[in-house]
Amino acid sequence: MQSLNTAQPIVSIQALDHYYGQGRLQKQVLFDIQLDIQAGEIVIMTGPSGSGKTTLLSLIGSLRSAQSGSLKVLGQELCGASKQQMVTLRQNIGYIFQAHNLLKFLTAKQNVQMSLELHALSAAETHARAEAMLAAVGLEERSSDYPENLSGGQKQRVAIARALVSQPKLVLADEPTAALDKQAGRNVVELMQRLAKEQGCTILLVTHDNRILDIADRIMQMEDGRLTANAQRTQTTPAA
Repeated sequence: MQSLNTAQPIVSIQALDHYYGQGRLQKQVLFDIQLDIQAGEIVIMTGPSGSGKTTLLSLIGSLRSAQSGSLKVLGQELCGASKQQMVTLRQNIGYIFQAHNLLKFLTAKQNVQMSLELHALSAAETHARAEAMLAAVGLEERSSDYPENLSGGQKQRVAIARALVSQPKLVLADEPTAALDKQAGRNVVELMQRLAKEQGCTILLVTHDNRILDIADRIMQMEDGRLTANAQRTQTTPAA
């Protein structure tokens, strides 16, 4: 894999198309996607269900193989990338999903430690980093609890800790507040925003939740597999 080059966009996409199925059953789901995301940006992608948001997120996250066009993430071209290159890239990406995807048979701390398994760390450092990240999300006293004993908001905080503990360059979040009430959802995204800014990583977040749009540097709209004009800035410069 190429070495990471943060001088260029964290994500750079040109003329990206994507299809499901083959032959007569083939259906195009992404059309001519053009997108650059810079280091440190928090970008929110909105749009109706079935518009292609999760598909694009999974391609950027190297969870699916890119088929056509150019998709560069952290300097790595994913169109034509080998499985090993995709696996290596995933070590530099944090993932947060609507379903927290915690393993029920592992404690909160063990779930967080899983993200460090592919990194060359000692057992002591792995323990220390997991404990520090759980403390950062306010769960230091729940590190030995299993998911069944945590609230929805607490589970999402564990998921955030798991995504950020390896200090990724890029965090991808798919509907992270969908299962949470208003206050818990707000707490979760503000926590993501703070921790990501502290670590200097980039966030791309897919959501239907209009209550959290203000955390974004940019908002993009996806509709029928197409990105609309590359988005409004949530903060504007006052007129002179």
